[in-house]
Amino acid sequence: MIAVMVVLVAVMVWSALSRVLDRRGITAALFLAAVGLGVGLLTPLSDIEVDIEIAERVAEIALVLLLFSDATRLDLRALRHQLSWPTRLLLIGLPLTMLAGFGVGLLVFPGMALASVALLAVMLAPTDAALGQKVVTDDSVPPRVRQSLDVESGLNDGLSVPVFLVVLSIANAELESGVASAIAGSMAAQIGWGLLAGVFAGLFGGALIRFADDRDWITPAWKQVLPLAAALLAFAIADQLGGSGFIAAFVGGIVFGRVAGPVRSVVTLLTEEAGELAAAVTWFAFGALALVLALPLITWQVLLYAVLSLTVVRMIPVGIALAGGGIRLPTIAFIGWFGPRGLASLVFVLIAASRGVPEQELVLTTVVVTVALSIVLHGLSSVPLVARYHRWSAAMMAEDPSAAESVAADMPRTRRQLPPR
Repeated sequence: MIAVMVVLVAVMVWSALSRVLDRRGITAALFLAAVGLGVGLLTPLSDIEVDIEIAERVAEIALVLLLFSDATRLDLRALRHQLSWPTRLLLIGLPLTMLAGFGVGLLVFPGMALASVALLAVMLAPTDAALGQKVVTDDSVPPRVRQSLDVESGLNDGLSVPVFLVVLSIANAELESGVASAIAGSMAAQIGWGLLAGVFAGLFGGALIRFADDRDWITPAWKQVLPLAAALLAFAIADQLGGSGFIAAFVGGIVFGRVAGPVRSVVTLLTEEAGELAAAVTWFAFGALALVLALPLITWQVLLYAVLSLTVVRMIPVGIALAGGGIRLPTIAFIGWFGPRGLASLVFVLIAASRGVPEQELVLTTVVVTVALSIVLHGLSSVPLVARYHRWSAAMMAEDPSAAESVAADMPRTRRQLPPR
């Protein structure tokens, strides 16, 4: 109970200071992980028993709720005509990021098993836009850039899940078929069942809330509960069928928003807040437990890989993916830098910890340190870099209104804020 009270106090303090700290680039993840680290350093961890499965579920639910609520804010019809940049980032940039992470891992950790190096690269491939939230919510950033980072972050963790599970099986010598067929089979199962679960939950929830709202059968309070239940339903169905709960949540949110109609803009606030609260608990636990346990295991190789993962491993693939699209170098660098590692990587850490993996200490320590650096660097750099990029993009688009960055993109409401009346 003492641990619970400490977490609640930390969340309350963050809530009270959130506007002030957010203006300085101090995100909830940074604040709560730092408080958790301080508490962890002062608390004897030997007295704390952690249920890995419960921790894994809390982190998964946080990510699922945030993915669902973010997806409901997307306009599917508008997005259909604005998929060029996100498609490049997902279909070219994501695989290249995994390959780059694997190559860098071979150089930095020459004695590590190939499967463990591959696992490390895949665990750190997905991004989490929430760690640099100002980048995707600040109106001074061109809408097309914000939309691309938002959609990429929403889909790349789900797409990484099947690859992660196959590589984890290889690392643990559990694979019973060939690698190519295993990846194809896992991709088909994870994406296929995830899509099916998301479409069903989104259709059912969206049609139900629209039907009830049109007839004034539903109270305002329960309007907020229904989407939360739909998000969890999508995740539960996918989990039971062997699909990706993350893909199910994101697809379910898109379908829910499309079917629910205009009401979608005001009914996911509870879902967003519940996701943020679960994420807050995850970030506190990350600082108090994962980061404290990792500190004594940090080596120069771990730090080097973490730095390279956040820079060249991410930025070079993004540059290749966006090349030839008429996109200026500052925009490519901006998108490349703001690929924070967050909740998805932590979920992978928890899954790997529960199943075990060769050289587990080194692999998990490297992921934890990379995420910790990302929390600090992407959070604190968001304010100055957004301001600098805005000055450049405004001047550039004034000179060249036909620039790729000038192309209009429909932006949804900002997370956790009601649209203007």
